[in-house]
Amino acid sequence: MTICLLWVPAMTPECQLFGTLGCHLCEVAEAVLMPFVEHGLLVELVDIADSDALSEAYGLRIPVLRRIDTGAELDWPFDDPDRVASFLR
Repeated sequence: MTICLLWVPAMTPECQLFGTLGCHLCEVAEAVLMPFVEHGLLVELVDIADSDALSEAYGLRIPVLRRIDTGAELDWPFDDPDRVASFLR
């Protein structure tokens, strides 16, 4: 097992995680993000099923992590914590 040290910037951006209920990859994404949340990352879970526009935009892409400050999006797979840390810098 590899141990990864998380680097979270002092001003951690807020993010949205687009997904939906019953999405296995979305559950995996939440688990990947949990150590970042424990270190201060704020993540809003957004269920794309609540909006036709979101379903249209993200239906084939979920899970997607979106930064609130820049609008930058990180498509799955982001199961490597280093990739998430790099995205948050």
